[in-house]
Amino acid sequence: MLYREFGNTGEKLSILGFGSMRLPVIDGNDSNIDEAKAIEMIRYSIDHGVNYLDTAYSYHGSNSELVCAKAMEDGYREKVNIATKLPSWEITTHADMDRKLHEQLSKLRVDQIDFYLLHALCKSFWKPLREYDYKRFLDNAKRDGKIRYTGFSFHDNCDLFKEIVDDYDWDFCLMQFNYLDENYQAGVEGMRYAASKGLGVMIMEPLRGGMLSRTDLPREVEALWESTEKTRTPAEWALRYVWDFPEVGVVLSGMTAMDHVKENIRIATEAHPESLSEHEKTVIQQVKAFYESRIAVNCTNCRYCMPCPAGVNIPELFWAYNHDAIFQDFGKAKFWVTGWLKEHERASKCVECGQCEEHCPQKISIREHLKKIADMYE
Repeated sequence: MLYREFGNTGEKLSILGFGSMRLPVIDGNDSNIDEAKAIEMIRYSIDHGVNYLDTAYSYHGSNSELVCAKAMEDGYREKVNIATKLPSWEITTHADMDRKLHEQLSKLRVDQIDFYLLHALCKSFWKPLREYDYKRFLDNAKRDGKIRYTGFSFHDNCDLFKEIVDDYDWDFCLMQFNYLDENYQAGVEGMRYAASKGLGVMIMEPLRGGMLSRTDLPREVEALWESTEKTRTPAEWALRYVWDFPEVGVVLSGMTAMDHVKENIRIATEAHPESLSEHEKTVIQQVKAFYESRIAVNCTNCRYCMPCPAGVNIPELFWAYNHDAIFQDFGKAKFWVTGWLKEHERASKCVECGQCEEHCPQKISIREHLKKIADMYE
């Protein structure tokens, strides 16, 4: 296992973190975790050098923290850093933050959480958390020894990411990044900004929800991977791409089977920063270009269309729409449109004022695409 210095924390963390959002389940029920398999996988990863275990209040119907607690029994707590997240969307008072943290400490059966994050920060969550004085909450929790390091996970644009980075003395951040999402949300720019400020940078969705690890590849992509000197799986190419950035400290992988654990651990023993050859980097960009050739709408996420007067989240809707077009992944797109986005942000709320199209440098027929998205997913 390779390790890297994590920001200014002084900690050396394994470059692979175990993400417990996609643990094995029974009968397809996300809330019914297969505890025996999950604990076996978590402990195997710790035995092979992983020292960062990530969970959250909401994962697996709020059962993930309970299973992680069981996995840390029998001496495993002393071998691993535990991380969990405050459910930002459930906070309506300052007292809610203290109450949730107390509940999480109890569920995890620990006196201290090593890495504690404000979960899924975006514009709609960020404003109330500031109003409820998240800074005092985090300061007090650190002072009282309930948490060691403070961080946040993020889902919004790069400008907001930088604003959040500058608003508090954070220890680390967690952001989405992979070779298709170089300029999505915080992107490369945000990653480097956070690292320049001394934050440890942690990456989620390195395989874009498993899409970049699929082995049923288009023939064009298969040919591109075969053009390199080294034989690697699609998952390895995607992980090696992220680990090649020296700014990256930890990459979280949501592993659902033991073979995923073993493959990721193997890759994490070899993935040094800046170790990809120029030819390999070129091939990755060619694979990216092929997938991008399938997109349904040529949105560059510049966000000139925002804010929408009606509240429609145009860039995120187009991201979901394009994800489906690239990978034929209707389920993820539908979840993003109707599950993740708030009701007022959905395509069906478009009032067809046309203001977005006036500002779009790509001259996209935004209103027509929003109609299609509403028809397809809502």
